[in-house]
Amino acid sequence: MNVPPASTPYFPAGDAPARVAPDAIGALPAASPVTPAGPPLAAAAGRAAAARPATLPRVVILGTGGTIAGSGASAAESLHYRAGALTLDVLLAAVPGLDRLAAIASRQFAAIDSKDASLDFLCGLSREVNAVLARDDVDGVVITHGTDTLEETAYWLHLTVGSDKPVVMTAAMRPATALSADGPANLFDAVTLAAAPAARGQGVLVAFGNRIHSARDVVKASSHSVNAFASPESGALGWVQDGQVAFARAAQDLHTGLHTGLHTGLHTSGSRFARASGWQAADLAAVDIVVSHGGVSPRYIDALMRDSAGRVAGVVVAGTGNGSLHADLQQALAQLPGAGIAVVRSSRALEVRVTRGAAVDDAALGFVASGTLNPYKARLLLLLALSDGIAAPTALQTLFDAY
Repeated sequence: MNVPPASTPYFPAGDAPARVAPDAIGALPAASPVTPAGPPLAAAAGRAAAARPATLPRVVILGTGGTIAGSGASAAESLHYRAGALTLDVLLAAVPGLDRLAAIASRQFAAIDSKDASLDFLCGLSREVNAVLARDDVDGVVITHGTDTLEETAYWLHLTVGSDKPVVMTAAMRPATALSADGPANLFDAVTLAAAPAARGQGVLVAFGNRIHSARDVVKASSHSVNAFASPESGALGWVQDGQVAFARAAQDLHTGLHTGLHTGLHTSGSRFARASGWQAADLAAVDIVVSHGGVSPRYIDALMRDSAGRVAGVVVAGTGNGSLHADLQQALAQLPGAGIAVVRSSRALEVRVTRGAAVDDAALGFVASGTLNPYKARLLLLLALSDGIAAPTALQTLFDAY
């Protein structure tokens, strides 16, 4: 486990202890204690400890790398840089005033470019977050991450975290060394949100560009703009700015927390995929994504049918429009359910809403409609479902309708 023993407090009384050396840069660093934010933030926090309210929320910040921790050759470089080059200590030192929002502890969990995120990374991160949130001396978690796969990591945690305490992810489009770097403001907003009582029970949230997004809805909508994230169709949950939080609506899907098997509209009853022991990447079903496009060849699907080892357990197809499929691809995909390979239809459109039975006769073919989940999030839900022993198309459709 990558967190201190439960008997070891995160936030000791009095001045903060000295910062230990940060973990070495790596995809999944060796276990080390969560420690208070590094200088100069830790020093300021220690001096201000006596003046802090006793009820100041306690937030743990986990760093995973990404552009928010990126470093370029000069301040004029916003496109050429190394992601994950700077430690979390450096990021925290660039955000004055965090100690007025919450008592802060930090840990460098990983230092990767998020394009390289793996199932090992996702499983390790969800185990870490669950272990941190299980502690009585922690009120919320903030995770710094790269933008490229943030929506996938956020949704994975949305499904696998077993606590209703706030989990807030944030990122940046400009490296930390660039002119007008957007990371410090986003990190300030993320801590503001994680410390807010209104964020509890909302599942995993994304704080970016003063907006609050649900992990279920958020997508990276721009490859270059600082306003890179959006929640198509549903819109943002609310806003966070200058230490203020406002929610316009609540997350309505099943997500984080203890699962009761009920879904009551505006209130959620937890995710069946949240488990204290966590998931191991080696135990997860293999699910791939294929794309329907003009002139598509079904040769990949044909190869799946010839794979006697049965490595792939499911396929998500990014269709056109309402999940419609090229006739040649549909004919090939129709073979898969009979061979025990699940098929989920999504769409390559930005605003996704794939309706069951529209464009394709799902019931006849044994396909599942993803609803408003894009292909990348649909893949994560499908691999968790298959790994949990849920494989029948009707049961899978029930899950996709709820999650």
